[in-house]
Amino acid sequence: MKKEETKIVDLYDLSHTQAADFLRQFTYPWEALAHIKEFILELGKTLSEDEYEKRGETVWVHKTARVMPSAYFGENIIIGKDTEIRHCAFLRGNALVGEGAVVGNSTELKNVILFDKVQVPHYNYVGDSILGYRAHMGAGSITSNVKSDKLLVKVHAEDGDIETGIKKFGAMLGDCVEIGCGSVLNPGTVIGRNCNIYPLSSVRGCVDENSIYKKQGEIAKKVQG
Repeated sequence: MKKEETKIVDLYDLSHTQAADFLRQFTYPWEALAHIKEFILELGKTLSEDEYEKRGETVWVHKTARVMPSAYFGENIIIGKDTEIRHCAFLRGNALVGEGAVVGNSTELKNVILFDKVQVPHYNYVGDSILGYRAHMGAGSITSNVKSDKLLVKVHAEDGDIETGIKKFGAMLGDCVEIGCGSVLNPGTVIGRNCNIYPLSSVRGCVDENSIYKKQGEIAKKVQG
């Protein structure tokens, strides 16, 4: 994946998120991470009281959402229509969860945008990340959002690195990405649309759209029917 292919317009169909106008302000998706809190607070003010239940000062839950009593909501959270928030989900803060999404058992969200129909259903950690339409993370797969050396994150594209200037950056998953169970997405990972990541993978850098990631250095192109 080249630098040009990591842009918002290449990864996401913006018709599937309430964050469409917000994201259009930026070229690269990670540029939005520092502004998610402010965006959610502004969007929350515009939501209809007929459709959304306000919980506390900065949490809005659509009245059709199914929320287990054991789920935890921190601050600055919007839960979309027909979304399911399961047992012991931990929404730490700054999270926009799209329509028809699933946030599952013991899954933690922090500073994220989940497009419509995203599924993070079993023991996932998603931090400082944006997950595109119908992206799915298998059980136990996580985004690692801080480098072990604590240095600023770079995106390693095919034609060179992109300096992000940020310390906390998990993963950008394009539309319809499938992440296999037990996988780790290292800081600064960008995965193009319609990719499949094998279970137990450790992914770093960028993965071209329509690819099957088997392991580092072994990536197959999907055959288009």
